This record gives sequence, C-alpha cells and structure tokens, in this order.
Amino acid sequence: MHSTARTAVEPGGVEIACDESGAEGEKLVGGNTDVFAHAGVSLDAAAAAECVRELRARAPSPVTEYKAEHVLREKNRATLVWLLGPSGPILGHARVHLTDKAYFAVSKLTDLLAGHHSSLGLDQDERSTALARTLYQEGRRAFGPGRWTAFLDAFNHLLRARNGRAPETSVESAFELVADLRTTPGPAGEIMDLLWAARPRVDAFTERLLDDPHVFPALDPLIPAIAHAVASWGAGGRPVSVVHDRQTTLTEERVERLRSLLARPGGRSGPLVLTSLTLVASHLDTRVQVADIVAGVARKISSKELNGRGDPELTGLLRPYVDTSSIWPDERSGAALIAGQPSAARASAAASGLSTGRE
Repeated sequence: MHSTARTAVEPGGVEIACDESGAEGEKLVGGNTDVFAHAGVSLDAAAAAECVRELRARAPSPVTEYKAEHVLREKNRATLVWLLGPSGPILGHARVHLTDKAYFAVSKLTDLLAGHHSSLGLDQDERSTALARTLYQEGRRAFGPGRWTAFLDAFNHLLRARNGRAPETSVESAFELVADLRTTPGPAGEIMDLLWAARPRVDAFTERLLDDPHVFPALDPLIPAIAHAVASWGAGGRPVSVVHDRQTTLTEERVERLRSLLARPGGRSGPLVLTSLTLVASHLDTRVQVADIVAGVARKISSKELNGRGDPELTGLLRPYVDTSSIWPDERSGAALIAGQPSAARASAAASGLSTGRE
C-alpha cells in the first residue's frame, strides 16, 4: 500500500517529488558511477501510481519496488521508449539535473584558485569555470591517465567533509603531486602553478572542514542539485515544495540553511522560495518511485553518451527532460543531451556548486 507525504503547497506553487541516482556521497573519483542524476516530477499521487502500474504491465517484475534497472533491460526497450516518449506519462512533468562527477571535483578545486565562494552554485563565476573547463579538458592528455587520476583522487580525499577526522590524504602529499605536475608545459601545467601558489587557501579550507562538521559537504552534488531543481521549477519566484527520498545528508539544519540561502536576493537566479522539504521512504510514495526511475534511466543514458557509447534514440528521448544548467562540460555529449546547448559553454553554468565558506 502506498502513502503520500502531505506537504505545505502555497497558492500558485508546485510540489515536486525527487530522487537521485549515482549517489556516492563525496566520492567523485574512482567510484561505481561517473554521473550523478537528480530528478523531480510533478505528477500527483494518482498519476504516479498509474505510471508504475503501466510499467509493471508492460515490463513485468515481481519486485516490491519497481526500479530503473527493470526498464533498462534490452528486452524492455519498448517500455523505456514509451516512458520517455510523447505518448508516455512524464513528458512535461519531469526534469533531471545531470552532474559529471569528475568535472564537479575539478570545479571545486578551481573555486579555491579563483577565490570563489558561491553559496549554491546557481550563478556562474567565469574565472573558476574557465579554469575548471581547461583543466578538465587538458588534464588527462597533459599529465597522462595515471598521474591525472592520482591527482583527482588525492584532492577528492583532501576536500571532502570529515566530521572532525584527519584527511586520508595530507595537504603535504597532495602538493607533492602538484609540484610534479606544475612543470608540465601548457595550460594544465599553468593551472597547477596557480594551485601551487594557492596552497594557503587549501590549508584554510581543510582547517574549516575540521572545525565545523555541520557545513554543507562541498563535494556532494545532492544539495546543489536540489537548489537547481528549486530554481528550475520555481522560476519567477514560484513557491516549490519538495518531497524527497530519505538522505542522511539532508539534516534539518542543512535544509533550513538551504531555504535561507535560496531566499536571498541578488544573483542571476534571484530569490527562490523553498516552502518545505519532506523526507519519505521511496517505497511509500509512488511519486518518488517515478522520480527514482527517471533519475536511474537518465544516469545510464547520459553516462553511455559521455563515454562515447550512446544510443541515439534514447539520448534523443532524454533530451527534453535535461536541465540546461546541468554540470556537464563535455561538448560532444552535451550537444546531444541538453536542448539549446550547441557547445560546452552553456553546460559550464553553475559548475562551482556549494562551498563551505560561511555566508
């Protein structure tokens, strides 16, 4: 039996149900997934329940909770095409925000280089974004796959929240890598030279992580994705209520801080109204189940496209759902996945995400 969370929806507002796929906390490098997808759907409970019933009828499974993996099976391709296509139930009622995890890690590092401390990543810092795109595009080629991966892994460990614990990688060992890479000719080496000079900022950042365990986790793409969902569904100041699958990251303190930051005036996005954020168990709310399916499908399709193994039909069907502010710098796959985005320039918007700087 399914139940539906009751939330406060202001007059003229919208309620969306959200879930994600590809979440591994702040582990952005060397994990099981290379893409994080966050989906929101505006279906009501009855429409969501009908959607799940139809999926079960078209692609049967005895499982209690229907998942994206069931429609992603090749034998169920027709069901997936129906779900995303114009005759399906979610077109116009679902949106998904994509994050290239490796690029997100790089962008957090270049935020430190640029001295940029964006609260929610809804507005682009041009210098940070330019540095991030250059390093992302040039790093592997300039440094070689092995050194590039070691560099990303070291700084991923260094910049993640630790709740008072010492980092797995020390600042000293991370900067030994930087010392080696900064001698590389070309733009990537020049950025390493900037990072070498910015060591005091990195030191201060890591100290702040130790001092304040309640800050937003800088490398977790979840909270920035929720901020983008509110910006997308709440354009023009429309109030947005969110029903979300349970996540330990979404503590009451962080949710209240998120609401406060979204409501601030200024910036390209302007003030945004997050009326409420209610956490539910996904198996108790069919709307969240549909969001989970959309997120899982989007992650799989976009990851294949990113890695040069895309399915043109499925990529084309996903395209109308993808948020244009997705954190997606790859030019080729971005042009295929994101409507109105012929190059990587638009995909780089909002790349900086949340910082742990106190506002």
